Amino acid sequence: MKRAPLVLAILVVAVPLVGCATRPESGFLGPVAENAIGATDHTLLIATTRERDPRPGTFFNGERGRSVHYATLTVAIPPTHIPGNIEWASTPPGNPAANFVVRDEASLDDDKAFVKALNAQLATRPKGSRKVFVFIHGYNTLFAEGVYRFAQIVHDSKATGVPVLFTWASRGKLADYIYDNNSATAARDDLEHTLRLLLASNADQVNILAHSMGNWVTVEAMRQLKISGNLKYPSKFGDIFLAAPDIDVDVFKSQMRAFGKPRKPFYIVLSKDDKALGFSKFIAGGESRVGADGNIAELEALGATVIDLTDVKGDDPTNHDKFVQLATIAPELRAVLEQGLGSKGDAATADELALSLPSSLLGGPVRISPGQ
Repeated sequence: MKRAPLVLAILVVAVPLVGCATRPESGFLGPVAENAIGATDHTLLIATTRERDPRPGTFFNGERGRSVHYATLTVAIPPTHIPGNIEWASTPPGNPAANFVVRDEASLDDDKAFVKALNAQLATRPKGSRKVFVFIHGYNTLFAEGVYRFAQIVHDSKATGVPVLFTWASRGKLADYIYDNNSATAARDDLEHTLRLLLASNADQVNILAHSMGNWVTVEAMRQLKISGNLKYPSKFGDIFLAAPDIDVDVFKSQMRAFGKPRKPFYIVLSKDDKALGFSKFIAGGESRVGADGNIAELEALGATVIDLTDVKGDDPTNHDKFVQLATIAPELRAVLEQGLGSKGDAATADELALSLPSSLLGGPVRISPGQ
């Protein structure tokens, strides 16, 4: 009976994580030769600590590799795409007229090849607008799930930066929470290395979005960059979004002490009704997680701008993936954030600024609280 709450929590978390009839463990990334009229291609750069997988259309699995690997994948978004969704194929590799599919792929041999591929994409953008958009996924994420989720976010948000997916060795299994947490920790040096490569590239700006447990490896890597004392081009860091961070609040405070008050605002996207983080809190001995923390003033004091999605209707039963819905209003959100929420002298309050967002699309208002 004592195990019943834990079992129920695991079942609750399990519900939204099955995006297709069978989770895409293998074969769902096999290149499709034909294209569909109206489909949109997005070429993602990949940096991963996962082990290579010999199965066709799989590329990488959930085991830990011995070093960071690089690749490129071109994902086609079908013309029938609904914002916020991933149109999974029922069987691999999928139909480009109806499903997310891979159109092309290539391995990159080393750091040099990775940076060369990045600079080639940056060169297609005008000077001053050469941005990189990095995504770090969360717990219980198969490689194909990370790839297609990022492609969906890039497409729906109309992001103009070169998309770079950093994917650590998650096994994509509910029972492997501790394994995933250790994999994320083991990946922090490689994420730090990848970020250094991005900063040293021809990029004008590097923006970061991390989700759930991906925030742990992200904040740890950023902390290491800070305390190393030899970070080049720190001014290239742009927006940093920490979505539903699965980090102990006290640990986060300790991490932030290494940064001091950030020179640029960073954003914490949270929801107080996040059931997945409630599960994480349960197995962590009742310690609150940043992504579901009700003490917003405390996070503001650390220099964060808090984007509170508690009143937004979630598309999944756990309310853990609400950040995905922000992609559909990304241009409007950027416009609101650029109005200078940190200025206490503004005539408009943060809540008034939030009203300019099309909350009707999200089922509730997005509340934005500026850092102090």
